[in-house]
Amino acid sequence: MYRISELAAEVGLSRTALLYYEKQKLICGKRLANGYRVYSDKDLQRVRLIQQLQAGGLTLRECKACLEAKVDRALLQSRLHTLEQEIEHKQKSRDLLAAMLGEGDLKAWHEGLDKLAPDAHLDWLIKQGFSEKDALRLKWLSKNMNEHEIYMADFMTVFETLERWGPGSEQETRKALNAVPKAPKQLLEVGCGKGLATKVLAENSNANITAIDNEQSALDRLNERFEALGLSKRLITVAASMTDLPFEQKSFDLIWAEGSAYIMGVEKALTQWKPLLADNGYIMLSDMVWKTPTPSEASVEFWNQEYPDIQQVETRLEQMKKAGYLVVDHFPMSREAWMNYYGPLGERVKELEPDMSEKAAWKDIKHEVEICTQFADEFGYHMFIVQA
Repeated sequence: MYRISELAAEVGLSRTALLYYEKQKLICGKRLANGYRVYSDKDLQRVRLIQQLQAGGLTLRECKACLEAKVDRALLQSRLHTLEQEIEHKQKSRDLLAAMLGEGDLKAWHEGLDKLAPDAHLDWLIKQGFSEKDALRLKWLSKNMNEHEIYMADFMTVFETLERWGPGSEQETRKALNAVPKAPKQLLEVGCGKGLATKVLAENSNANITAIDNEQSALDRLNERFEALGLSKRLITVAASMTDLPFEQKSFDLIWAEGSAYIMGVEKALTQWKPLLADNGYIMLSDMVWKTPTPSEASVEFWNQEYPDIQQVETRLEQMKKAGYLVVDHFPMSREAWMNYYGPLGERVKELEPDMSEKAAWKDIKHEVEICTQFADEFGYHMFIVQA
């Protein structure tokens, strides 16, 4: 026989819990002549059985039902399903914590979070110690905090010898500039890269150009280019983030963004850049769009990972109008402009294959080249000129 304190010690429950069990008629104590309540070995085993049932997710009431009658299979199946869901959730939690400690891959987590809360995702990455430049790259490229530095070093190895870091051509840049109704005097180029478009803008306008990029090596190359052309007096280069432009309101009558607005999101760019425009100022941006309403499965899978916000042209136009802009003109980028980028990039990938074929960055870039050449008729860059 067990006194209540002894039974409590045996099963690891409080005296209050055991009295509640007795009140619910799960156990049955007896009061001795001296006033002490005592419990039998049967009560001890019954409590242990209840604890096992509770470990399976059953409530105390459900445990009692199982003890007093035939097991309800539907109830057990329901509890099993709930438990399996909890295990799955716990496993995901475990995988996330392990990945954050460098023991796994965070790519899927970053991709999911970037769809749900892109701004909070970026802010959080910065709080983890990444510069905004690397945080943006982490969002769009490696997606892995623990291997990011290695990935980005390999990524830059591929691109360091290439003049062009995105699709484009002098003809397309001139065409878009000519579509701007008013000649710019103060022009801001966002994401200028090494300055191929900047050169065309300078040679075909009298504008003073402020060019920003978050890659200092690209800005250095741009400054060298303009120095050689004798155009350096009309150029200011700034290493800055497109999400936090360090300029006064109404500073520019034209903002130019070839292939860069997607990094922060087109809708966000239209909203955040608008205050920088002078009255009736213009924005020219190019963006990746679907050319067909029924793209192939391979294309959809690729862009769902690389640029989930890719849209039809009509959707982008509606977004621009909703943001308070007048659409002045828009046109698709040519096949030539597309291959100006993917041709040399493909050759560079082949050149580096002997040394980099096992590198994640090289594999990703190779896959992009394959998709973007094989399915180029399904998607491509589109140039948009809008007025605030």
